[in-house]
Amino acid sequence: MPRQARLDAPGVLHHVMVRGLERRPIFRDDADRRDFCARVGGLVEATALTVYAWALLPNHAHLLLRTGQRPLARCMRALLTGYAGAFNRRHQRVGHLFQNRYKSIVVDAESYLLELVRYLHLNPLRAKVVPTLRALDRDPWTGHSALLGYRPCPWQATGAVLQAFGPTPARARKAYRAFVAEGIPLGRRPELQGGGLVRSLGGWRAVAGLRRGREAYLGDERILGSSAFVEEVRGTLQAADPVPGRRRPLADLVAGVCAATGCHPTALQQGSRRATAARAREGLAYLALEVSGYTGSAVADLLGVRPSAVYRAAQRGHATRGRWDRLLTGGETEKNTRKQRPV
Repeated sequence: MPRQARLDAPGVLHHVMVRGLERRPIFRDDADRRDFCARVGGLVEATALTVYAWALLPNHAHLLLRTGQRPLARCMRALLTGYAGAFNRRHQRVGHLFQNRYKSIVVDAESYLLELVRYLHLNPLRAKVVPTLRALDRDPWTGHSALLGYRPCPWQATGAVLQAFGPTPARARKAYRAFVAEGIPLGRRPELQGGGLVRSLGGWRAVAGLRRGREAYLGDERILGSSAFVEEVRGTLQAADPVPGRRRPLADLVAGVCAATGCHPTALQQGSRRATAARAREGLAYLALEVSGYTGSAVADLLGVRPSAVYRAAQRGHATRGRWDRLLTGGETEKNTRKQRPV
């Protein structure tokens, strides 16, 4: 089954999970963990993300974050590509570090923010990385210790979480820790791992009476929330996407950007340095990576360049994304937006 496109928009809350290839460690020592945290902190400082909870385990990591104006895909690409390169250099290895692409779930913040803060921070305890809750309280590799005030984490939005537990820091931290302790007997909670109505409101029996066709999106594993929230997210997507649920073929994207810029497809794919070809490559890279969810390698193979060049082109295309987004929705091309000569 083809993978589904990312769900994202400015201000959306995401639960992001990253796993090591073949369940191998992605953190071998504290130097690795510090590097990963520093990179997350850099994204926060660039106002790209707000991080509410996080946990680093030997072979995977969890982040509960809200995106800013920069798309999640762009943030995660910067984080994971940079970290993997540094990890390989530090440990004198080559090859992929992460298993496939990261998993991201859009979350109904009103219903699930605090539940997921607790769930993520209990991961090391469930995995027996730490033996007790008392040990977890001072573990430097989760946001739990920062919320309790034991280990400062300047880039974590601790205040936004604690304000839900009490009027003063001391009372809020006491109530928060009690809340976390109450979550220990609950164990693994598959209902917090996405699936929209299916996992959140009682499984497939909850949608048995729905009209045919609605089950698919009410059970969308990319979304965690009530039925109303799932429908709202999907409705927003359908309004923004002229062909809901279908990823544009790369050939169609090439034809579109070439028509919009007046670039011949051959020039686009043969590395021409003409301004029209460069502009077309930027548009193609942006639409393929950030809108349609293609990998940098797939676009690089098409264009005959390195993936790093595709990522740079996508960044430039993102700066002028308005014109490319209009292209997807039937907007006018450069040629027909020019002023016509009077006849």
